[in-house]
Amino acid sequence: MKLKPSALALTAGIIWGGMVMLATWWVLLFNTGGGTIMKLKNFYLGYDVTFLGGVVGLLWGFVEAFIFGYLIALLYNVFSTEKKAGA
Repeated sequence: MKLKPSALALTAGIIWGGMVMLATWWVLLFNTGGGTIMKLKNFYLGYDVTFLGGVVGLLWGFVEAFIFGYLIALLYNVFSTEKKAGA
């Protein structure tokens, strides 16, 4: 079975970007501290624990996960082997 790199990349990007945004907004809405989520400032340019920062995290998270999802699918397709019927 071969993976479609664009499909895995898009799925990973939507999920990871959405989770970064939701986690940021969760910290803001429920005042849960956010010590861990604040560390994303070191990786995502312009990110901060604000509602706008959640959108910035969504964009950066999407881009990051899109790239990694695409590379993972490509590597999977290169190293996976399919058994032929009757072989």
